[in-house]
Amino acid sequence: MQTIRLYFIDTVRAFAILMMLQGHFIDTLIHPGFRDPSNALYRVWLYFRGITAPTFFTISGLVFMYLLLRAYAKGDDAPRIRKGLSRGILLIGIGYSLRINVFNWLTGHFNTNFLAVDVLQCIGLSLILLVGLHLILKRHSYVLSTVLAIFGTACFVTEPLYRHLAVPALPLFLENYLSKAHGSVFTILPWLGYTAYGAWLATVFFRHVHRPRFKLLTILTFLGVGLLLIHCSSWFLIQLYHATDVELLKASANYNYLFTRFGNVLVLFALFYTFERFLKQSLITKIGQKTLSIYVIHFILIYGSYTGYGLKRYFSQSLTPTEAILGALGFIVLVCLIAFHYAKTNAFLYGFFGRLFGKLRKLFQLIRPSIK
Repeated sequence: MQTIRLYFIDTVRAFAILMMLQGHFIDTLIHPGFRDPSNALYRVWLYFRGITAPTFFTISGLVFMYLLLRAYAKGDDAPRIRKGLSRGILLIGIGYSLRINVFNWLTGHFNTNFLAVDVLQCIGLSLILLVGLHLILKRHSYVLSTVLAIFGTACFVTEPLYRHLAVPALPLFLENYLSKAHGSVFTILPWLGYTAYGAWLATVFFRHVHRPRFKLLTILTFLGVGLLLIHCSSWFLIQLYHATDVELLKASANYNYLFTRFGNVLVLFALFYTFERFLKQSLITKIGQKTLSIYVIHFILIYGSYTGYGLKRYFSQSLTPTEAILGALGFIVLVCLIAFHYAKTNAFLYGFFGRLFGKLRKLFQLIRPSIK
């Protein structure tokens, strides 16, 4: 089967990472007094900021599963599986490392904050789970598609059941993947649902992208289904509740941000897929190929990873809207310049952290006998 590169994926990733940069900068540094829900500009900013994470998780699942399927179609998916597993583990390790304050550790001050789970850990674990599903169901393409769609839907519909979940019986580093009680920003549920939906879209793309008029039909479908999810998904869940008397459906409908955000993601996909041929050789595509590098750099600059010295330390909740907007624009330019100058692709960071963790493992193996 002929495989086709989906250039719009890089533009979507670029949009998501740029929205994340400005969102984290403004959210961290703007004065609380300017968070005014009655202000139209603030509401627009807040709405688009809410799209960022769903887009990131969905596109991650789409890219990863599409590459797995492409490798399997060529008859050699073993290297891609090994690469996927190693990258999933590396993402988890990088996610934890970004919360380490080396200076505090060197002076003997330890806390459990670095065990909090964020985007990278959730994406890393999601990729590992997708590898498992691929290994089990790769010979049954339609079964794989069905399982992914059902799993994504189940994650969203059952959100009220785990919204305030706490599992104190689990070790803290495991509980943090399920509960925000100890500082986790993201948990594996419901965000794994977006990754599953992205992987499901990958199976659809892979089977049909080579067909005539697929692009037009896909754009129209993304736009139509996306708008339906945004405006009608809560109504549909309520209708299902009236038909079945299942209280979970009513609870899901009354706090329905997951399906509506997925609708936003599909509308974005339709937009970027429409203009793919104008964007595929542009700067924004190159930015989309450096998302990990940009994420790590921005985290260090804002939150002071490893050193404790970041913008948050000096300017937390102190900027006016004008200062925050201009600062965010400058911050985006700075981070992108650093990423382009020091990292050719995301593989640069994968290689760097891979070597770093390898050296740390060897160091631990050397000092372990003396500890005993």
